[in-house]
Amino acid sequence: MKETIKQLPLSERPYERLEELGAQALSDAELLAVILRTGSMNQNSVQLAHQILKKDDSHKNLTGLMYLSREQLMEIPGIGRVKSLQLMAIAELAKRIARKYNEEDVLLKNPVSIANYFMNELRFESQECVYAAYLDQKCKLLKHKMITKGTVNASMVSPREIYIEAMRCNAVNIILVHNHPSGNCNPSTEDYRVTEQVKQAGRILNIPLLDHIIIGDMEYYSFAEAGVL
Repeated sequence: MKETIKQLPLSERPYERLEELGAQALSDAELLAVILRTGSMNQNSVQLAHQILKKDDSHKNLTGLMYLSREQLMEIPGIGRVKSLQLMAIAELAKRIARKYNEEDVLLKNPVSIANYFMNELRFESQECVYAAYLDQKCKLLKHKMITKGTVNASMVSPREIYIEAMRCNAVNIILVHNHPSGNCNPSTEDYRVTEQVKQAGRILNIPLLDHIIIGDMEYYSFAEAGVL
C-alpha cells in the first residue's frame, strides 16, 4: 500500500518544503512532484518522479527527461496523456531558457563557441535537425533558423532557402549546424555533399559558409577545423 503525500511528515512534503525553504532546497524528484501534483495508484508523486528520472538508461537524472519521448513517458505507470504533455513542456521550457540566456550578444567566432551554443538544444534531438546561423561582420549572431528536420541530405537542404534568409537579415557570413542523434559526430558522405553545395552557393553570393558543425553527445566535428572549409 502506497504512502500518500499527506501521510508523509511535513518535512518531506514537496509543497510545504518549497514554501518554507524555497525551490533551491528541493531535489530534482521533489521539483518534478510539485509539477505532477498527484502520483499513481501504487506510488505518491515523489515516488513517481523518481521513476521518471530513472527511465532513461543512459541518463538517470534530470537530463534524461530531455531524451524521453511521449511514448516512453506513457510507459511509466501513472503517466497518462496530460502528465506526459506537462513533462514535454517542462523539457522544452528548459531548452528555451538555456537558449535565451545565451542569446544576448552571442559571438560565434570559433567552433567551440558554435558547438557550445547549439549543444544543449541539439544533443537531445531524436532526429537530425539542420540549422543555419546568420552572422554580421564581427561574427555576432543575428538569428538562427531551422532549415530541415529528418534525414540530412543534399535534396532536403536548400541553399536557396538558406541564402534568401541571409539576405533578409543582411548576414555577412553563415554557419551550418546539425546533430547526429547517435551521438557520433563523424561526418557522413551526405554531410560532405551538403557542405560543398552550400559552400559553392555562398561563393556565388559572396556570403561565405564559415563552418559546418556536427553536434554529437557532448562532442562536435568542425569542417573548418578539419580543413574542409
